[in-house]
Amino acid sequence: EDGVFEFFRYAKEHDLDGFRKGSHEIEGQRLFVNIVEYETVEAEKRFWEAHREYLDIHLMLEGEEQIDLNFIQNMDVKDYVQEDDFLPMEGKKNGSVVLREGDFLICYPGDAHRTAVAVEGSKKIKKAIFKVRI
Repeated sequence: EDGVFEFFRYAKEHDLDGFRKGSHEIEGQRLFVNIVEYETVEAEKRFWEAHREYLDIHLMLEGEEQIDLNFIQNMDVKDYVQEDDFLPMEGKKNGSVVLREGDFLICYPGDAHRTAVAVEGSKKIKKAIFKVRI
């Protein structure tokens, strides 16, 4: 079954607001969800990333956050860290999206993203990040 559809079903059937911070297994390493809480900050204090083995589905539970976006071919890509499935890079945004409670964003491996950017001043947020192995 497609992990994206599994995400919709899982999010509908579970009270993610009640989940504690940390990683929660859904189906082994193929599909899991990380619950994160943090304060949003100015874009300059944040980093760009992408992933090769997983796609990310960001689901906002509380608060609001801007996520800046670009395609990795427009970025200055650094060395891939395989054990963390982390591809760091530098560059400029080509667009942004603001996530508010109930909004979600799917980031595919070609999508560079910079998260935790403040919308109007720093705010505390709680978010579920579903990781789907592709």
